[in-house]
Amino acid sequence: MPFRSLIAQPADSLLKLIGAFRADPRSDKIDLGVGVFRDDDGRTPVMAAIKAAEARLLETQDSKSYLGPEGDTGFLAALAPLVFGDAVPADRLSGVQTPGGTGALRLGAELLAKAGVRRIWVGTPSWANHAPVFAAAGLDVRGHAAFDMNAQRLDLDAMAAALADAVAGDAILLHGCCHNPTGIDPDAADWAAITTLVTGRGLIPFVDLAYQGLGDGMEADAAGARGVLAAAPFGLLAYSCDKNFGLYRERTGAFWATTPDRDACAIVMSNILSLARANWSMPPDHGAAAVRIVLEDAGLAADWRAELDALRTRLQGLRSGLAALGRVGGIDLAPFAAGKGMFATLPLSPAQIEWLRAERAIYMAGSGRINIAGFGPGAIPRFGAALAAMEQANIR
Repeated sequence: MPFRSLIAQPADSLLKLIGAFRADPRSDKIDLGVGVFRDDDGRTPVMAAIKAAEARLLETQDSKSYLGPEGDTGFLAALAPLVFGDAVPADRLSGVQTPGGTGALRLGAELLAKAGVRRIWVGTPSWANHAPVFAAAGLDVRGHAAFDMNAQRLDLDAMAAALADAVAGDAILLHGCCHNPTGIDPDAADWAAITTLVTGRGLIPFVDLAYQGLGDGMEADAAGARGVLAAAPFGLLAYSCDKNFGLYRERTGAFWATTPDRDACAIVMSNILSLARANWSMPPDHGAAAVRIVLEDAGLAADWRAELDALRTRLQGLRSGLAALGRVGGIDLAPFAAGKGMFATLPLSPAQIEWLRAERAIYMAGSGRINIAGFGPGAIPRFGAALAAMEQANIR
């Protein structure tokens, strides 16, 4: 029997964490694990602009027929200027709608493999699903140093040293903004150095832009990606609307390849469409249609930007509150004020993470990654007290 050769796979650690949190009866429990935005009440609300777009879609949509493997082209046309600005001309872009940012990552990985690229470099730590997605497409995933976690900063020297083994034609993954899981982003000078490093070594940049607008704003959050993609002959970008439009369960994403000229663009597009057809045939439409309606309507677009600004303001306020704790539990939290987006990674041991869960009902990923949006009213002081108690208990 062929299936008898299969080996049971471990349960997803994040799903286990979700289950454990739900089963915990303690009223003061804090969920810092699940990677979704939450408001002060712990909810992940539907944006009002999206609700309005969905109502309009319900009234006007006259067919549920397939759109084709490229998806909603109006969605792509409306989204591309927000992503690329004037940095990459339209005739250098080949793009399709995808089932979420993860679908975009997988499509890009398969395009690389089909083009003969064998290796992709990923700065560590990275989103836990990056390596499995790339490996499943047949790429050799090589981790490289990129961060000083104790100082909570980017380590460009370590990155450059690690990439000395990279060869021309290798790909490199770059987080466009709001790095998951560290929240540590390059500044403008860092991005310039990264662009020089990537182009100087002949690497193919693959940008994962999953949180645009949640860091410093839509334009600032795209600046680094624009610079490196404009400078490199070929590049890839995976995009997610899950966070900045609140469309988590709608799986709304996009994938673009940037090319040196119109002829290359047409060839790459034909391969993207072929791969998309073989993977999911046609992408789901609802979320993309809602985004298109929002972006094509000046009033709804303004409402959406205001809502996105409110999300970003909440995250920045929580970061400031966390940083104000200073040094506690042996951890200097002050640098977290400079971080971007929803995530940060605490330099905690597995024993410390388990103690915080068992003794103080604080749930986080086993890597020490926390979702800052999980802090509700009064939770940050309780978190600081828990870290102090952990140190006092001499948990190492």
